[in-house]
Amino acid sequence: MEKEYIVDFRHVSIFQEDTPILMDVSLQVEKGEFVYLIGKVGSGKTTLIKAFNAELRPTKGNAVVAGYQLATIKDNEIAFLRRKLGVVFQDFKLLIDRTVYENLQFVLKATGWKNKEGSHQQIMSVLDKVDLKRKAEKLPYQLSGGEQQRVTIARALLNNPQLIIADEPTGHLDSETTDDIMKILLDINRREGPAIIMATHNINLMKKYPARTIKCESGTVVALNSDAEIDFDEL
Repeated sequence: MEKEYIVDFRHVSIFQEDTPILMDVSLQVEKGEFVYLIGKVGSGKTTLIKAFNAELRPTKGNAVVAGYQLATIKDNEIAFLRRKLGVVFQDFKLLIDRTVYENLQFVLKATGWKNKEGSHQQIMSVLDKVDLKRKAEKLPYQLSGGEQQRVTIARALLNNPQLIIADEPTGHLDSETTDDIMKILLDINRREGPAIIMATHNINLMKKYPARTIKCESGTVVALNSDAEIDFDEL
């Protein structure tokens, strides 16, 4: 059976003005796959993440995400691409003056959900997946860091994404909470089926939950197929 890719980059180069940031990147992520993304600061990792959601466009090569050709995607199509993606940030990016429920409601309204009952059911469904239904009326400051991160995961799930990009989602969390967040992401990956690309520097996490790893290095991307190829001392 032919593999289906949610991300398919072939000989992609990305410039900012005249400066090359990523050069000759070939990278495939299968639908439903879980992948780590690693790399030092300045290696091009942030640029790659921005390319996935069409914040940066490829200058050369063929780049496809969720069926959209990034080099030729029209401005009015970018919103539709981003609805197929969910993003989990390190610093949560929650609206501090709105409840958990209202944070999620805001996203649904912004992405075109008009049915009130359907929106309510979707919000409660994603909160259930991260075990936060009982915290729906809490404000972000009333939650722990781990709970706030679970809200961001719920937010990423609202539009039933095909790909979740988790950008250092455990960076500010203690080891126990990190473990909880990782289990939630892996469970969502197995049960719900979205591919997950998780940027991380957490060596212990990668060793405990091994997965295929992509490394940004010197302006390009290398696929590492086993732990033996990963130099954890460089992370």
